[in-house]
Amino acid sequence: MSISSGRKAAMPFIMITVLLDMMSIGIIAPVLPKLIGSFMDSGAGTSIGYGAAQAAFAIAQFFSAPILGALSDRYGRRPVLLIGLLGMALNFFVTALATEFWMLLLVRLMGGAMCANIAVANAYVADITEPQNRARNYGMLGAMFGLGFILGPVLGGLLGEHNLHLPFFLSGAMCLVNCLYGYFVLPESLPQERRRHIELSKVNPFSSLARLRELKGVETLMWIMGLSILAQFCLHTSWFLYTEFKFGWTPRDNGLSLLVVGGMAVVVQGGLMRQVEKFMPLNKVVSIGLVSATVAFAAFGAVPAGWMMFVVVVLNVFGYMVQPGLQSVVSNAVDPTRQGESMGAVSSINSVAAVLGPLLGTPVLALVSHYPQGDWRLGAPFYLCAAIQAVAAIIGLRYFSRSGKPA
Repeated sequence: MSISSGRKAAMPFIMITVLLDMMSIGIIAPVLPKLIGSFMDSGAGTSIGYGAAQAAFAIAQFFSAPILGALSDRYGRRPVLLIGLLGMALNFFVTALATEFWMLLLVRLMGGAMCANIAVANAYVADITEPQNRARNYGMLGAMFGLGFILGPVLGGLLGEHNLHLPFFLSGAMCLVNCLYGYFVLPESLPQERRRHIELSKVNPFSSLARLRELKGVETLMWIMGLSILAQFCLHTSWFLYTEFKFGWTPRDNGLSLLVVGGMAVVVQGGLMRQVEKFMPLNKVVSIGLVSATVAFAAFGAVPAGWMMFVVVVLNVFGYMVQPGLQSVVSNAVDPTRQGESMGAVSSINSVAAVLGPLLGTPVLALVSHYPQGDWRLGAPFYLCAAIQAVAAIIGLRYFSRSGKPA
C-alpha cells in the first residue's frame, strides 16, 4: 500500500477507473442474452433466463451496496474498489467458462454482491472535491460513465459476432488491468481521521427506503421518477432479446444501437438540454419529455423494421431530458439541508427499479416469444413500458399544471 501513499488523490485517477469499469460491463451487454440462449431450448426460456440473470445481479447489488459503502467509510475507498474489480474479473471469466445455466446464475449473484464500484467512485469524488466543485466533477465522472458504455457495447458486439465467449474474457482482462492500475497507481482518498465505525442498524437497503417517507414535499415527484426509471429498466432488460426475436439482430447490431443511444444521451444531456432551458421552463421540459418517452416506448414495440428503431431513438430528444430534469426539480424542491437525503432517495428508487424491471419485462417477452419475426405483438414489453411511462406522464402533467414553475 505504500506504493500509493505519497500520491495525492485526484480526478484523473478515478476517471480512468470508472472508464475501464464501464467498458468492461458494456462489452458483455450485447452478448449476454445470446450466451444465456445457448443454454435454453426456446425463446421463452431465453427470456425468462435472461430476466433471472439480470434480477439476480440487481438483487445481490441491492443488499450488498450499503454494506460495501459502509466498509469503504471504515477501511477506505481503495481496498473496496480493488475487491470489487477482482470480483468482477472472476465473474466474467467464470461466465465465459460456464457450461450450465445455474453456474451462470450463481456467478451473476456473486458479481452483483461484489460490485459497488460506481457508488464508491462517487464517494471518492466527494472525498477529494470541495463542495462548490462537486457538480462539475460529478459531470466529468458521468461523462466517463457514458463514454465507457458507448465504447464497450460496440466492441462487445463486434467480438460477439465471431465468438460469444470472447467479450467475457476481454471484460475479465480489463477488470484485472483496472485492478492492477488501482493497486499501483490509484491513491486512497479517505484519510484515517475521517473514517468512521460501521453502524450495523443502518447497513441495509431497507433503512434507505424507509427514509423515503421522511422526505416530505416531493412525494409526487418521487412517484414520477420511480415510474419513469422502472419503465427504463423494463426497456433495458427486454431490448436485446426483443430486437433479436423481431428483427433478427445480431450482437453487432445491438452494439451499434447502444452506440446511438449513448451518443444521443451525451449530446442531449451534455449540451442541448442547457440550451433548451434558456427559453423553456424546466417543468415544461420534463412534461414534454414524459410524453415523448411514452410515445417512443410504444413506437419501439410497434415499428415493423429494425432501421426504424434508430429513427425513434434520435427523435426522442426530450425523452433524454426526463431523468436529469426530474433530479433538478427534486433538488430545487427540497430544503438545502436535505439534498443528500433526496439524492439517497433517488438511489434507492434506482435500486428497486433495477430489481423489478427484469421481473416485469422479460416474462412478458416470454409470453409473446412464439410469434413470428416482425409480428407487432412481440413488442408487448415495450407496450408495458409505455403504459408505465404514461402513468408517470399523467401524474407529472397534473402536478406541474397545479404547481406552476418549480422554485
